[in-house]
Amino acid sequence: MADSNKLVVYAALAGNLMIALVKFVAAYITNSSAMLSEAIHSVVDTLNEVLLLHGLKKSQQPANAKHPFGYGRELYFWAFIVALLVFALGAIVSIYQGIQHIRQPEEMSSPMVNYIVLIIAMLCEGTSWFVALKTFKKTKGRLGYFEAFRRSKDPTTFTVLFEDSAALIGLLIALIGIFLAQMLHMPILDGVASILIGIVLAISAFLLARETKGLLLGETADPKLRHNVLQVAQDDFAVQSANGVLTEQMGAHQVIASLSLEFKDNLTSDDIEACVNRIEAKIKQIHPEIVALFIKPQTQKVWQEKMKGRLE
Repeated sequence: MADSNKLVVYAALAGNLMIALVKFVAAYITNSSAMLSEAIHSVVDTLNEVLLLHGLKKSQQPANAKHPFGYGRELYFWAFIVALLVFALGAIVSIYQGIQHIRQPEEMSSPMVNYIVLIIAMLCEGTSWFVALKTFKKTKGRLGYFEAFRRSKDPTTFTVLFEDSAALIGLLIALIGIFLAQMLHMPILDGVASILIGIVLAISAFLLARETKGLLLGETADPKLRHNVLQVAQDDFAVQSANGVLTEQMGAHQVIASLSLEFKDNLTSDDIEACVNRIEAKIKQIHPEIVALFIKPQTQKVWQEKMKGRLE
């Protein structure tokens, strides 16, 4: 999965880096505000991919005394920085460029250069988008796309998918804006297109920031994982009742879990220890992403009293 995610990011990085240079040249030749916004957008996306790769590498560092549960949240931190960059360097700059062009409109020269560059950019972004979508489909299962985005614990794929989706929408807006500005002899429409591109980026940045903020602060693991942990515990012959489990996502593939169990009466301490070892071994076979499992012996009544008014 990690290799697959890196492929998504590398594909996006290669596409954005290549078309950013071409867009800047086209913006310089044609004096198009929308094209300049698109060039800035591609630079931001390129920087974002570099940061995501850095986050992926840092998150795979092994656990140590200072970070006993590993560095998984490094990826969440850098994904949040990416969302901020999309807003600060992408959305705000694009809107600013659009306003400046509306205030001081200038006729485009050689608009055909813009059309050629935009079509090439659409092909490059479309290829990157297809790679990200294909990877995202493998992980989403039967969930809808937005629901899968909300539940996803790995920001690399959905971040690239969102970036590329915003890029394709932005390219379409730029194409329409440049075409209308040329056909209607209204260069102000080029600036309007730049503002619209900035708004698309702002919406994308908001959604990314909201999701990565939740991951950074700590979210529960997938409901299926919690169900499996309880089922394995309840199936053990030494367990009277598997009361409940609390989980927290520490990284894209790192989870800690706290399990409440009521053991059967008349068990010795050795019997309980053997039971705990059996449960832990079975659970980690099914879910190797669980880096730490804590088991607390308590009655079901005590568990329910402690959980009153608390959302899992």
